[in-house]
Amino acid sequence: MTPRLPSRVVSTTNVSPQEQMIEVYSAAMGKTISLNVLRPRDRGIPAPTLYLLNGAGGGEDDASWRVKTDYKRYFSDKHVNVVTPVGGAFSYYTDWQRDDPVLGRNKWQTFLTEELPPLVDSALGTTGRNAIAGISMSGTSVFNLAISAPKLYKSVAAYSGCARTSDPLGQAYIRTVIGDRGRGDITNMWGPLNGPGWRENDPYLHAAALKGTKVYMTSGTGLPGPYDTLDADLVDGDAAVLLDQVVMGGIIEAAVNSCTQQMEQALTAANVDTTVIRRPLGTHSWQYWERDLHRTWPKIAKDLGTR
Repeated sequence: MTPRLPSRVVSTTNVSPQEQMIEVYSAAMGKTISLNVLRPRDRGIPAPTLYLLNGAGGGEDDASWRVKTDYKRYFSDKHVNVVTPVGGAFSYYTDWQRDDPVLGRNKWQTFLTEELPPLVDSALGTTGRNAIAGISMSGTSVFNLAISAPKLYKSVAAYSGCARTSDPLGQAYIRTVIGDRGRGDITNMWGPLNGPGWRENDPYLHAAALKGTKVYMTSGTGLPGPYDTLDADLVDGDAAVLLDQVVMGGIIEAAVNSCTQQMEQALTAANVDTTVIRRPLGTHSWQYWERDLHRTWPKIAKDLGTR
């Protein structure tokens, strides 16, 4: 048997003065993962780390923080390392029970909570303080990652995520992401629907495990808002894009809003320090998430002890 290679940093490439592409080999998945990394201007002083996850496409498409938002400019004067994996499309950033014929081997929970943090801390000279944030699909993942690795993250932010996974609405949402869009078999992820794997990975049922971690959640109602117009930056006059954003983005965000309300109730009952930002308008789309990041970052920065 060929011995399994250890997880390690394979290479680091400077993209710009404050942006790097770091390649990390994951022993759990047996492949190399790319990381988009934003560095602070002053690298002489250790900085904390924000793990910022992409949505359903895993950043393998152009639906990413790097392409769709101003995050590079926004973080250019912030004293933090921002680490975003490129990969994990339709994986829910979790450890799958079985390899999938279409989506392959997914052991993202192991990678993100066990393999990656010590490599990032060593390579970037961090303070060892971490936070994690995600949108849509990864807005579910961030809860499970924090629950699986107590004390790894000072705070967790979920932007338009659905924290329910074992109820009918949550499972329908996951089936849409993994099955309809990713062409994967959702039972390869956590086993048979309604089985123990799904309950074990339902943050709503394990909200109390987040006690001691700050939680931030945002969601809109699904009704069209200021970024759902023809002249919005990411619509750019395209009527088809706008129609999809208003109809499908509206339906998805309305469902997410219901999930967010349920998760808030569970967190409140468990006395978890939780801040919820409810948008009276807004669909499931990037300009709202960009604004959510801007609104929550000052609080996350305080949790991380940075500026």
